[in-house]
Amino acid sequence: MFWFLEGICFLPTFLVIWSSSTFIVSYLIALFEHDVDVIFPYISDTGAEPPESCVFGLMTVITAFAGMATMYARYKFVEKLNETAGGVPPVLNQAAFWIGMLSCLGMCFVATFQETTITIVHDAGALLFFVSGVLYTILQSIISYKAFPYGCSLALCRMRTGIATIAFLAVFPTVVCAVFVTQTTLHRKTEDEDYVFHLVSAVSEWIVAFSFIFFFFTYIHDFKVSFQSPLCHCGGNDSPFLLLCLSVFISLCPVSYRSLL
Repeated sequence: MFWFLEGICFLPTFLVIWSSSTFIVSYLIALFEHDVDVIFPYISDTGAEPPESCVFGLMTVITAFAGMATMYARYKFVEKLNETAGGVPPVLNQAAFWIGMLSCLGMCFVATFQETTITIVHDAGALLFFVSGVLYTILQSIISYKAFPYGCSLALCRMRTGIATIAFLAVFPTVVCAVFVTQTTLHRKTEDEDYVFHLVSAVSEWIVAFSFIFFFFTYIHDFKVSFQSPLCHCGGNDSPFLLLCLSVFISLCPVSYRSLL
């Protein structure tokens, strides 16, 4: 079996690949259409004009739902882990989950409302996405330490803490410098008085975004879980279709975790 098909690690694997592709594909299309500059446009700039706005919107919404699924799987993993090993306060796990949901909601706003159409809603969604996302990584880093050594290795705990720290440090210039960017335009000139603020904010934004991607990449180790499906009989004769539906349903519900065996 391929490593990315073990357990439910296909969730973070898909999320990492798809979200990375979202940023890169929309950027390349916008660059090909001459809608953005080569040097560090805002991520939102790469999805402001058609046709890249259509691609950016669709792929970002899919990313948001993939993020929700991954966060829910992580929430259930920690919940199941806590039943056996303890150490993680349930309220902490729940807080991390709902803050993560807020981040995904903000991502949907960013995808739906382009910055060149309804700027205030787009900016509010971006702020919700970045701030909630950073808080989520911080809380999950704390959870990893509290669950150690059952949840993951010490090296993985430190890696998550490092990524969360980078995201935390980068989100401040992302937001603060964006306040001083006075004009909403897709093309910037070095002589613009707010160019430095734009550059710092845009670079920090890309750092935060890819910090999230690398953080979810660390979930692949946790999600290599094993499942056991019970043998089902439907009266005297087995129904292949019903058994297929049951097996799919069971495969989506974590039952036993390899890390707990």
